[in-house]
Amino acid sequence: MSALVNANVKLIARDEIAGDTVPAALFDPHWEPPLPTTRRVLTSWKHYIAVASQIVGRFHGQFRLSHFDYVHPTRLQPDTVRRLKRPYKVNVSYADWGPIDAPVMVCVGGVANVAMRFNYLASDLCDQHRLICMDWVGRGRSGWLADQGDYSLATYAEQLRQLIVHLRAGPVTVLGSSMGGSAAIELIAKHPKLVKQLILNDIGPHIPANRRRRRAQTLARHYVFREPADMLRRVGASQKNDGPVSDDIRFNLTFHQTRWSDEEGGRIYRHDVRALQAYRLSARRSLQQWTQWRHVHCPILLIHGLQSDALLPPTIERMVRGKQATIMHLPETGHAPLLADRNQIAFIREWLRGEHPPGTEWTALHAAPRERHPGTPIRFAPQSALA
Repeated sequence: MSALVNANVKLIARDEIAGDTVPAALFDPHWEPPLPTTRRVLTSWKHYIAVASQIVGRFHGQFRLSHFDYVHPTRLQPDTVRRLKRPYKVNVSYADWGPIDAPVMVCVGGVANVAMRFNYLASDLCDQHRLICMDWVGRGRSGWLADQGDYSLATYAEQLRQLIVHLRAGPVTVLGSSMGGSAAIELIAKHPKLVKQLILNDIGPHIPANRRRRRAQTLARHYVFREPADMLRRVGASQKNDGPVSDDIRFNLTFHQTRWSDEEGGRIYRHDVRALQAYRLSARRSLQQWTQWRHVHCPILLIHGLQSDALLPPTIERMVRGKQATIMHLPETGHAPLLADRNQIAFIREWLRGEHPPGTEWTALHAAPRERHPGTPIRFAPQSALA
């Protein structure tokens, strides 16, 4: 598979740390796609909440907000002295969409994502599937771990395992976006009977260290957004490569990634900064999961942003060898696609029905922008909407 080359492309050298990725074309990380709509200008938090009541309100009543107790084992507490180690419980939140008896798909996001990232995908698919969209520990509505060292890829794989066991739904389909896909690979390598199908959203068994370090530089900081414009600008910049999604879709994500803080006098990120600091430490090296990847034998849908700097063509070429893999390429999209586009969701639905066999590659063109928020706005305050 050859890489695209044009004026926006620069070449990267072999990975200096682990080195399984050959020199390949990489799009400029400062590139961003065109937006199909004009950016919204908000003048106050009152204005912001009025808009949120319409955009976020379109999903009101469509899902059930549920929880379970994740039990953090002692083996995943590396920085706690032995005499103080005890298993402890952390409340984990997830959105439950669709019929209880429908086929289950578990959706998990990236290092700084929340469950509501998948709202558009879940809303479109929940007529025939039950979608479970989970907040990682330290993010969204889920509780926080006791120590920074407890946040690790092994922890996320164990959290995913405990969620599937909690659901009692038998083998499930897992959709993992970015870090969520890495956790899914870890899980399947140890517990292959829990997962019957795997959807990897722009992620593979190798992520170059330079990409991970660049991402880590934008994380692990505490921000207080005292003006809506400042928040939308900063969060939007961090998501600039997710694809040419509309302002409404970006707004939905930024609303759920943040919460109002009376103490700070503004909105702050809804996550534990220590979780992102732990990621920054691990990002010093490339992520290598080729050993675990050898144990993944279930059908795979690989979603690839054609301008991604995390999932490179040489990685794709190596990872699909001998696998039951179908590939969906997404133009004008980097890392990681939001999967809110109706054409992308339609392809996922068809793949779940077995309509796109292994060994095939497809390009999903972007659908027309979704209609503006429908219906009558709901009444809510920032705190109660996320309670």
